[in-house]
Amino acid sequence: MLFPQIQKHFTPNSRWLQKLTATLLVSNILHGSLPLRAQEAENQTVRPAFINQAQYTYTDTATNEKYEATSSQINLGSDKLVDPLGRILGCSGQLLPDYTGFSIAVYEPNPNDPTGTELGQLLPLTRTEVPDIPDNQIPGGLKPNTENSNPYFLTNSEPRGTYNFLLDPNQGQTNTGSTYILVINPPANSIYQQRRIKIQIVENNGDDNNSIIKYVATSLDGQPITTTGGTNFTDTVALVPNAETVGLDLLAFRFTTGMCQPNQIQIIKTGDRATAEPGDTVIYRLTIKNLSDAGLNNLVITDNLPLGFKFLPQSIRGEIDSQPVAITSQTNGNIITLSADVTASTGKTLNIVYAVQLTSDAVRGTGRNSAIVNAQRTDNGFSTKDGPATYQLKIRPGIVSDCGTIIGRVFVDRNFDGEQQPGERGIPNAVIFLEDGNRITTDPNGLFSVANVLPGNHTGVLDLSSVNGYTLAPNEKFRERNSQSRLVRLEPGGLVRMNFAVTPAFPEQIKK
Repeated sequence: MLFPQIQKHFTPNSRWLQKLTATLLVSNILHGSLPLRAQEAENQTVRPAFINQAQYTYTDTATNEKYEATSSQINLGSDKLVDPLGRILGCSGQLLPDYTGFSIAVYEPNPNDPTGTELGQLLPLTRTEVPDIPDNQIPGGLKPNTENSNPYFLTNSEPRGTYNFLLDPNQGQTNTGSTYILVINPPANSIYQQRRIKIQIVENNGDDNNSIIKYVATSLDGQPITTTGGTNFTDTVALVPNAETVGLDLLAFRFTTGMCQPNQIQIIKTGDRATAEPGDTVIYRLTIKNLSDAGLNNLVITDNLPLGFKFLPQSIRGEIDSQPVAITSQTNGNIITLSADVTASTGKTLNIVYAVQLTSDAVRGTGRNSAIVNAQRTDNGFSTKDGPATYQLKIRPGIVSDCGTIIGRVFVDRNFDGEQQPGERGIPNAVIFLEDGNRITTDPNGLFSVANVLPGNHTGVLDLSSVNGYTLAPNEKFRERNSQSRLVRLEPGGLVRMNFAVTPAFPEQIKK
């Protein structure tokens, strides 16, 4: 008996017969791979359909009859392959409200820079097109960067904030040692700053059908590029055949990062006097404001006191919106570490006050102390900090008898006479800069005072950025007061006033 002769026929779609090449995508520099559905909407490659049939021939030895037949057809349907894309998201992984003006570019490092961190020329990329027109010597591209433009300008089209670049192995762009700098440029007047990420291909093994790429990505701006807050990332990716980008490579860089505001927290340090002597008690105030778009916790302030300043732990007080906040302290020599058991919401201000007593060693010190604040975002755990914020105290060796006091207020002037009348409320947390660089912050009633000030001329300047929504009130009686600065003369042992009148920046606020 003869066994049937079975032949299997695979009939692929003609599109599958195109030359397969390794494909590599420069993508995902910012914040992870796109959700599958979002990618399918824009970048789909159809896998060719396969027809699987068995044809057989059988000869009966008894009758010498020959039989031929074909099995039923098995159709392996087409599945959609999704090419990964890079995407720019916010610091907490959210979509930005508007991508207009954002651009992404790939640069070669400056060959004259030994550090390899300065920008050179834009990397020349091979032009592509979508749809692919046959026989025009222009390879097919991928959405959204259909022409493989460098730089590429983002749009608000779905999926929003996405980008991609195609590298050309024929130009050595995927060789081991190739180094690039990816630059993310925000629009003008944006709250974000430019981001730079160095990418170096450290290994390229295998052939066109099975090649492995290993790369190292390093943040050049100190901002995180991983979900854990790291600034360095190493990954290995495989080249995948793709008939749609003949001759080009598509490399998926899978480290994550986001566009975070450069100044997410602010610390200001002020004191209750400008001059002190041994035996005096000085009160310092720390103002910590959350400028980010997320809550901040794990607030830790490190304060360096000068020689001869003795910290008084029982004097610590903390508050947010007039609600008390628990503050713990640790002392190591002249370094004080303050920790706040609170989460500061966006836009909220934590105020901390504490006292120090001057010893006889203070006259040999600088009188200058500084504070730094560190915190963590509640949404992604990224760290942020600000400082140092400094305050300079002048130290006198003996009893201060010729010093005076500067007092003042910042208030809403409704009738523009430069004087606070009943019903004209004070502005809290307003900042006044003195000529020696020290800053004074108003209390909840808009009042401030500086004791033990040396006699002579003194200048104070109102920081208008600290009184958001207000501008200087015009003074109809004293022309010299139509300025944000005040010049006063303090006589020995005297008292002088330094007032600042403001008015709502928008007329409709005056009625409130």
